[in-house]
Amino acid sequence: MPEGPAPLTEISHAPSLRESVTDTLRTAVIVGDLVEGELYSAPTLAAQLGVSATPVREAMMDLAREGLVTVAKNKGFRVTAMTPADLEQHTQVRQLLEAPAMRAVAGHIPEEDFPELLALAAEIEDAATRGDLRAYLSGDRRFHAMLIARTQNARLADLATSLRGQTRLKALRALAESGQLVHSAREHHRLLDLLRDGDGEGAYELTLRHIGHASRLWATGSEDGSQPPAPAVDLFPRSERSGP
Repeated sequence: MPEGPAPLTEISHAPSLRESVTDTLRTAVIVGDLVEGELYSAPTLAAQLGVSATPVREAMMDLAREGLVTVAKNKGFRVTAMTPADLEQHTQVRQLLEAPAMRAVAGHIPEEDFPELLALAAEIEDAATRGDLRAYLSGDRRFHAMLIARTQNARLADLATSLRGQTRLKALRALAESGQLVHSAREHHRLLDLLRDGDGEGAYELTLRHIGHASRLWATGSEDGSQPPAPAVDLFPRSERSGP
């Protein structure tokens, strides 16, 4: 068992307690507050969060299904490790799924959907400004899930959302403290502009760059990271594209 408490903050009891605990623990794994390879018990984490062990166990089972932790029978939960190569491959898969999806939905989102999307983009930017990583990641997850859902492909939406929650962003806190996270947050507004204008190619390219931040800048603190990044993956060469 790791020595000393993980840097988790107590959360308030809410009607959706399980969801709150899951979001908090997911964020802790993604930003590295819960250490890869370490074993954590539900009672220990529950004490830090100020809740009972039951919602923590339920949340950890949710995270196990997402691939963020594995269950150690009668011991607790071990945070799944992700190597730089794993992270790069993970990013490439997300680019292959999400960028074409944004190109496909550009110009096809009902106007009445935009107020909610714009409000969520504003919440994400506000969370980045405040350095609230839990709110930032939760909002980012919901924002992109809403957009991908417009493809009307439930399997694609589930897979893309799951992959988004499995990444590792260990430099995110430092970037938030330096103010750099706000720049990335503003890309959500730019993406909505492109989708509203029906600019599929622009939305495609922006999504490739936006996802690249998550694996390189956000994970390592620099655009090229600690390992040579692979070029942005594009299985749809421009000459072979035939509209959305």
